[in-house]
Amino acid sequence: MTDLTFTVLLMSVIFFGVAFFYASVGLGDSSSYTALLALFGVGAVSIPTISLSLNLMVTTTASVMFFQQKHSKLKLIMPFLMSSLPMAYLGGSLQVPKEIFYIILFFSLIFAAWRIYFPGDTEPLPLGPVGRIALSLTAGGVLGLVAGITGIGGGVYLVPLIIIAGLGSAKEAAACGSVFIWVNSVSGLLARIQYNSINLSPFLPLLIAVFAGGLCGSYMGAASFVPRTMQKILGSILVLAVMFLGVKIAGMYA
Repeated sequence: MTDLTFTVLLMSVIFFGVAFFYASVGLGDSSSYTALLALFGVGAVSIPTISLSLNLMVTTTASVMFFQQKHSKLKLIMPFLMSSLPMAYLGGSLQVPKEIFYIILFFSLIFAAWRIYFPGDTEPLPLGPVGRIALSLTAGGVLGLVAGITGIGGGVYLVPLIIIAGLGSAKEAAACGSVFIWVNSVSGLLARIQYNSINLSPFLPLLIAVFAGGLCGSYMGAASFVPRTMQKILGSILVLAVMFLGVKIAGMYA
């Protein structure tokens, strides 16, 4: 058994657990997957493609469920998608230097971990109809670009933004985040396949593990778990990744 095969199998076991816990507490962002891929030494060129593929496996079922339960509001989702789709494709097509990729990923993971540990309670922003559309278009474009470059779907940023800005309820925000991640993952992945194609076959066990973990987690639900505890455990993965990436970035510029 080669070192790569052993590493992928080990990662598959871990990714199954992460996907299970994410689904069981209603989370769907891929920041932990991206962090783990970096920790296991997967190349910077391969990480976004793998993460975007994992996004698709996790969010496909969630998106369908939200639509069936009528939590997905096209009026809320469309402005984000209009600006994020082209930007996600642009991000996926960029040949970002390894150093810049790790810096973007580093700060993205810091913010993601901060949102998990310190969600906060904030009054909705006093925005009119024009302000809401402008905010949605701007946020969608920025998050789409980050999604295409790093492979992080952006749900951990988008869901709190929708709630803080008073654009939708918690369930509507979760539904929008799930669809947002799915659509931008498709856009970014198409660009990655076209401009930065890699062989995903060695990582097929990861895709299967994440899909199975997501299904099991969704089936079990969050009733048996304390959501904040599980979120903090998952957040610790991000903190660990931030530490390792910080050392790696420091070494690049030493």
